[in-house]
Amino acid sequence: MLKAYIEKKIFKFKEPGGTSRGVLLEKVSFYIVIYNESTPEIKGVGECSILPNLSPDDRPNLEEKLNWVAQNINSVKDEYHSVLQEWPAIIFAVETAFLDLKNGGKRIYFDSPFLTGGFKIPINGLIWMGDIETMQKRIEDKIAEGFRCLKLKIGALEFEKELELIAEIRKNFSEKELEIRLDANGAFDINNVSNVLDKLAPLSIHSIEQPIKQGQWRDMKAVCEKSPIDIALDEELIGVNDIDLKKELIKKLKPHYIILKPSLHGGINGANEWISIAEKNSVKWWITSALESNVGLEAIAQWSASLRVDVPQGLGTGQVFEKNIESNLKVENGMLFYSI
Repeated sequence: MLKAYIEKKIFKFKEPGGTSRGVLLEKVSFYIVIYNESTPEIKGVGECSILPNLSPDDRPNLEEKLNWVAQNINSVKDEYHSVLQEWPAIIFAVETAFLDLKNGGKRIYFDSPFLTGGFKIPINGLIWMGDIETMQKRIEDKIAEGFRCLKLKIGALEFEKELELIAEIRKNFSEKELEIRLDANGAFDINNVSNVLDKLAPLSIHSIEQPIKQGQWRDMKAVCEKSPIDIALDEELIGVNDIDLKKELIKKLKPHYIILKPSLHGGINGANEWISIAEKNSVKWWITSALESNVGLEAIAQWSASLRVDVPQGLGTGQVFEKNIESNLKVENGMLFYSI
């Protein structure tokens, strides 16, 4: 007989997490702990990470739903993907807790050379929004730390100032020396996005995530078709759970990339569906955490390593919190690895 319970933890950011949707100072995570009544010392742990105003799970009855899952763990264990389809962060938590339990309760979710230090994952350095001087300092710090791919949040400040900042980076580092990815979080609209993309294009930008808000398929299709910069879809995938609708989105919008966050896209199973559909349509992808603590980040990193990823992933967020959960995850020279 299985037993389960829920634990809650609030994490404070080392520095404000600025995006075009607002500034994050703290975030909440819930952990579901599952164990067999006969062996209570072996516990599987999974994380339900919530991004305010973005996660589908960010609802007033979230804790009630989590407790319901814990109380009914035996009846939902074989059908949680369908029962919890509208709760992707809970799916990810349950999914990874069961994987952990199956592997002995040691936070081993996917066995691969990553766990022995034999495989390292390239990651991007994340630059939160702030005033221009603060962002410049953050960029300098990341480059000094050895990152060769930076992801800049844009869209909250005056665009011309952001453009100057990016131009300054490119003046000092060529495209071969430094990959620049941008994340607009839907900051622009169909009336100004073409002008924004045209001004960015000469700066050898790798890609821009979600330049306009999600849910505007007709406009997004036009952006993907005409943009001089590769378009990556992120928020656009949220809430698209039906496999036929996933196929329709990819075929209609034809993005260059999709960004996968298991906590937002139906857990690892849901993200694997997206990967399969994307690859059949020649759409590239990479994986990003949704500001999980090191518990969820370890699961995502191990899954990413099992896929033998070889381009920078968005998995450097273990460094953003003041007091994170202890972990063997380390970052050095823009690489995430498991220190043993």
